[in-house]
Amino acid sequence: MQFKHVTLDFDGSVAILKLDHQEVMNAVSVDMLGGLSDALDAIEEKKDEVRCVVLTGAGRAFCTGANLQGRNDQSKKTKAGLTLETGFHPFLRRIRHLHCPIVTAVNGPAAGAGMSFALLGDMILCARSAYFLQAFRRIGLVPDCGSTWLLPRLIGKARSVELSLMGERLPAEKALEWGLINRVYDDGVLMEEAMKLARDLASGPTVALSLIRKLYWDSPENSFEDQLNLEFQCQLRAGDTQDFREGVGAFLEKRPAQFKGK
Repeated sequence: MQFKHVTLDFDGSVAILKLDHQEVMNAVSVDMLGGLSDALDAIEEKKDEVRCVVLTGAGRAFCTGANLQGRNDQSKKTKAGLTLETGFHPFLRRIRHLHCPIVTAVNGPAAGAGMSFALLGDMILCARSAYFLQAFRRIGLVPDCGSTWLLPRLIGKARSVELSLMGERLPAEKALEWGLINRVYDDGVLMEEAMKLARDLASGPTVALSLIRKLYWDSPENSFEDQLNLEFQCQLRAGDTQDFREGVGAFLEKRPAQFKGK
């Protein structure tokens, strides 16, 4: 399926969402944000079938941040940041509350907003040639798209501030060493490995996996008691699924579980 600067394909129960504006290395425009919204609508329409999403980029980049073309046109003055709340934030919020796991396959540069998009993955896989860049200081802006929330929780304040103040590239191998991402693969096998992982997640207990996502997203803002209560609520919900009953049955019968995502 083709949307504005976005393609969406389905491989069984895996949806492959691809940023696709190669002329600008998949930089994000208002049009692309509209395409992403339409693609997420299509995924939601297949909610019962789609049990994992892979987010990646077309060509040689993952996403190089916001598309700045035309920003120096004085006849079209717009305040920097206005599209955050109208375009970027709705997409980020929808990804956070996605009903299934998301794997980001970072196939090339992930800069600015593109870095935030990449870090939204529950599992973050990188090509060996990929790198991350907090590019905002290079154009006189501050980090956005949730990066100042995500980065300190993933790699600590010191490294986060350094990345943002210095605007230096962080290679995939160093990102792995820092614990920012999960795995690094040779460029030629990245998508093969991403799909292998996605299919494994898609064959899992989807309701439980979505609740696991929620628990870890909410954890940084909760007290210990709040988190205990949230675990209790989520466990009640997970324990009421067909997959829980199947999982217990498979364990007792010493056979692989056949989860249905229900």
